[in-house]
Amino acid sequence: MSESSCGVGSEDLCTHIHSHNPHSETFTAASQNNPNSGWEAKAVEFFQDQLKDRDTHTLVPSLNDVPLHYLKPNSLVKFRCLIQDMFDPEFYMGVYETVDPSTKTKMLRCGKYKDVTECGVDFNSRNTVTAERQTFYCVPIPGENPWVKERYAGFSQARVVPSTSYAPSRQKRSYEEDDDMDTQPQKQREPHAGPHSPSEHHGNGDCKRQETEAPSSQTASASHLDLNFPLPGEKGPSCLVKVYEDWDSFKLNDTLEVYGILSVSPALSALADEKDASSSLLDPTESMETAEEQRVHSPPASLVPRLHMLYAKPLPHNNPLLPSATLEDNSAFLSSTLSEMASVREELLSYFTHVLLGDALAAEYLILHLISNVYSRRDVLPLGKFTLNLSGCPTVASYTERFYQIIQQLVPSSHYLAMSLQNMNQMRLVPKKDYVANRLVSGALQLARNTSLFLDETQLEQGQLDTTGVRNVTALGNLISWQKVDYDFNYHQMEFPCNINVLIASEGRSLLPSDCQIHLQPQVAPSQLDESLSSIHMHLQASSQLNKFRIYLSMARLLDYSISDEVTKSVEDDFVDMRKDDPQSVSAEDLHRMLVVARLLSLSLGQTSLSRDSWLRAKHIEMLRRSRMEQHKCVNGNEP
Repeated sequence: MSESSCGVGSEDLCTHIHSHNPHSETFTAASQNNPNSGWEAKAVEFFQDQLKDRDTHTLVPSLNDVPLHYLKPNSLVKFRCLIQDMFDPEFYMGVYETVDPSTKTKMLRCGKYKDVTECGVDFNSRNTVTAERQTFYCVPIPGENPWVKERYAGFSQARVVPSTSYAPSRQKRSYEEDDDMDTQPQKQREPHAGPHSPSEHHGNGDCKRQETEAPSSQTASASHLDLNFPLPGEKGPSCLVKVYEDWDSFKLNDTLEVYGILSVSPALSALADEKDASSSLLDPTESMETAEEQRVHSPPASLVPRLHMLYAKPLPHNNPLLPSATLEDNSAFLSSTLSEMASVREELLSYFTHVLLGDALAAEYLILHLISNVYSRRDVLPLGKFTLNLSGCPTVASYTERFYQIIQQLVPSSHYLAMSLQNMNQMRLVPKKDYVANRLVSGALQLARNTSLFLDETQLEQGQLDTTGVRNVTALGNLISWQKVDYDFNYHQMEFPCNINVLIASEGRSLLPSDCQIHLQPQVAPSQLDESLSSIHMHLQASSQLNKFRIYLSMARLLDYSISDEVTKSVEDDFVDMRKDDPQSVSAEDLHRMLVVARLLSLSLGQTSLSRDSWLRAKHIEMLRRSRMEQHKCVNGNEP
């Protein structure tokens, strides 16, 4: 697949299938006899076959990395995203007939993969076929870290030459005056987008020019439009993804790489303004949509482009250093990585020991936490989660913030949440349904799977939690205990399962639940903290080990795991022996934690099944942790 093939547009799809399908007379005849003649399936199959090759799909420019005004309208692009909301299905003209005003010649046209029809539509034609499609509101993966974005951008931007050759000269002028244009309203900057009559978007000579014209960089001010990103400070485009088939196979919060036809017609903004103006003249009881709903569902295409899906690839991870396909399809990569995991683990353990101020045991548990993953659910119980409460964190030298910055360099997606009283009382953590705008208003807990959530409880000061604060703390507790978030639908709540790694940094024991608590025992004097942390961070930035650590942590999450019958019997016998002398010394909860630790310990060594040695080692580090917690409890009274 050459770079030029990435410019295939929606009209070219019909042409491509027609020219490569000798068994079909014409698209027109096939659609008249059977609108579902299968041409679109062949188009999708063509692109899927081409995109199976990693080298090929890196040729497709990405909305995440390439400015919108560099991309040719109606061309093939991709978008790495999370499904933030799912709108109601919409109807469109799947097949329609046009009439040439001069020759009166009729021609059947395809309405798929586009937002604006051709000129001269015959609305009375009996050949018109109405079809249905679904719209997803998609945003860039929340909390995706800068190193991930930079790596992915290297794949795409190396193949996209900054050029205004796609756009007319008028458009080129708008790029040069970009700073001035930023302050101008959208309508002033796109005067050609406003039709003078309700039917103008269907056709005269200019309508097709509007449809293929590139928008001017994202120069429209977004201040009037809430892009509904779950996390504050996020950048990148949101996108309305049009889905034509199998939309029931997608779920809210799925992470995808979507390949589709880019639609950025300025006419979309004009149509939205036209709808808004016409609805304001109607009685509110007669209008099907409120003005707020129209604003949210039909935003300017220069800010929220449309992407007509041809193919979507679920993302098991968003680490650009790993193959995008499953590990089973990359046996060479898998075997070479597994062979190095034990040695990389030792290097990472040594590094984390320095980060945790000389505490090697806490470093062991930090590795186990970072590779934990909900691999299954038994009824309501999520299996595999391992929320870690690291208590005893220093409150000097901005230790917790710098600790988070180090984790941010190692995992693909993460978010730092300072649990200050103000944040707890003011932040919206839980997504809420807005019935006026008919959309799901995002919250900070609407995150992609395997996101690392760092809760800094050292920021919590004395004071009173209000109703919002109590609700937020409850939501965090439910997230930790059940790996679910209860979205607020006003009159009821709806559970959405999640898979989020939660690390709680606190001075004493956290007010939130956790699967494991370990109290930090620093070996570095408080006066040397700042110097120690600075040297550690600089060392990591310059280290050749950095990418090894990134690959290691992501790989360990993706590995399968099993326990043989023989080892299961051995574990059961050990549990019985441990309870013989003192039945209260080891509970069923302790056994469950040891099994989780043993599983993560095995995976951290690149082992996909539990061995006797790994089980004994898991018992040993759990004994050390429990002994430390008992000693800390004795020294500090009732606090564990």
